[in-house]
Amino acid sequence: MLPMKRPRLRSAHVLSDFRLALTFINGQELTVDLGMDIHTYPGLRPLLDREVFATAVVGDEGWIVEWVDPDVQIGADTLYMDALAQNAQDENTRIFIDWRARTGLSLNDAAEALGVSARSISRYSNGREAVPRSLALACLGWDSLQQRSSIAAEDTGRYVVNRKN
Repeated sequence: MLPMKRPRLRSAHVLSDFRLALTFINGQELTVDLGMDIHTYPGLRPLLDREVFATAVVGDEGWIVEWVDPDVQIGADTLYMDALAQNAQDENTRIFIDWRARTGLSLNDAAEALGVSARSISRYSNGREAVPRSLALACLGWDSLQQRSSIAAEDTGRYVVNRKN
């Protein structure tokens, strides 16, 4: 299977319980469960109607899945990252892929934030290589640093620690 620079869909088939069977242009097949997102995000709530959800189609030349009548679209890249996280074989990979999807950092920015090469980030993001526990912990640590007010994160991913004197 060839890696994709940006995920693009060949097809999307509606399954039961707010799930989609996705086939990407490189032939990769993944299933994504949108149930939690549909219940969580107000913009997706029209999809709670199972008849409306069943109208999902691939649009914009494979860049989105859309539901025309309620005017809802979800990008192929978002669906890809969510499907990878949901289908991860281990907890470390799920943590890492979820972190990548949530932060939206580029390969280079993610690499700098976690102290690894962009090539490693790419391999972990595509599921070609198992994510080491240390990297999953680094993702959790990065999140923690972002939330603490006594530590400021620069845009470059480097951290300045403000210690009390």
